[in-house]
Amino acid sequence: MYKKQMLLQKIICFVTVITGAVTFLYSLGLMTDLYDTLFTTMPYADHTKSDVAGSIIYYDMQGFNSMLVKVSIGMILVAAVLFITSTNTRRRYYVSNYIAIFLNVAYGLVFTCWAHIKLEAFKAQFKQIDFEALKAYSEMWNTKYSESTFWFDIHYAVFGLVLIVVGLNIFNLIWKINLMKEEKGLIGAGKEIA
Repeated sequence: MYKKQMLLQKIICFVTVITGAVTFLYSLGLMTDLYDTLFTTMPYADHTKSDVAGSIIYYDMQGFNSMLVKVSIGMILVAAVLFITSTNTRRRYYVSNYIAIFLNVAYGLVFTCWAHIKLEAFKAQFKQIDFEALKAYSEMWNTKYSESTFWFDIHYAVFGLVLIVVGLNIFNLIWKINLMKEEKGLIGAGKEIA
């Protein structure tokens, strides 16, 4: 039973790092369509003026996207703590392993909640754009036009993956605790017989 659990914990540690990388890639791609579609509608030095009503979302999201990139990098670093504490290879967990798992679970939950709330708010703001004016502007200046909310919607998959990894870390921890209790019971029973 320990072999299966040890294999699973190793896989979970790697998947946790990979999930951090996925959130990082998502944070890099998030502004791509907005830039291609909306950036040219704001040719003024004053970023509060725009040729299309609502396209100011491009500038409104800059601070959030910058923070999203940083928090995604932080998720990768927090996942690396699993390897620093040898959580991926330890037969028995020590305090450092519990702390590493707790940090990853807490970070994943807080990150997901924060990102979801902000992205839903920005999606609602995006839908307020005057798309008729944007289409006319795009045709006149031969720029990209898109009404797609793909990058807002895909966050369900990205952060759903984060929540799955959080669940796997919790499952692994519970399984490990139970195995350690069983092993301790077997060792205790062996001492009584001897």
